[in-house]
Amino acid sequence: MSEELDITGLLRVWREGEIAAGEKLAPLVYDDLYERAAAIFHGEAEGHTLQPTALVHEAFARLVKVDVEWQSRAHFFALSARMMRRLLINHANSRRAVRRGGGAVHLPLQDELHADDVETRGLVELMDALQALEELDPRKASLIEMQYFGGMSHAEMAEVAGLSVATVGRELRFARAWLRKEMAGGE
Repeated sequence: MSEELDITGLLRVWREGEIAAGEKLAPLVYDDLYERAAAIFHGEAEGHTLQPTALVHEAFARLVKVDVEWQSRAHFFALSARMMRRLLINHANSRRAVRRGGGAVHLPLQDELHADDVETRGLVELMDALQALEELDPRKASLIEMQYFGGMSHAEMAEVAGLSVATVGRELRFARAWLRKEMAGGE
């Protein structure tokens, strides 16, 4: 609990422009961010052009520039998840533009959606389906994003979304089923 309070306090002071707070914050969140990024790349082919360290560094560098009223540690990781998702989408799209279908990150869509599970679905395909879900139900899409890209627990997602843990579970079950159907071509 103390670390959570430290992170939340540092986030707020950092937002106010105190550079030293950002320097103290980085080591407190780096390991968590790295583990989450590494899980996304688990099972990928060696020599992937984007590595977890680069993803974390780029996400953190962009978060420095975000003008947001930090609420909590969970809020920080939710925004980190969104940032990593955007970076991966941009990377996949640029690779796809160079060589159609090449270099796509493979993402799972199983009952427990975690980045360390391996399935042959590509990032671009998942992002298209997630964008469609976002248009239909932004809350469910946000929960998927927090779980997959942020590695957040149901309790952390509940805190950020202002929902009960049980509601988060129900929303995620529905969202995963909807995404499976969407990615299978609506079969």
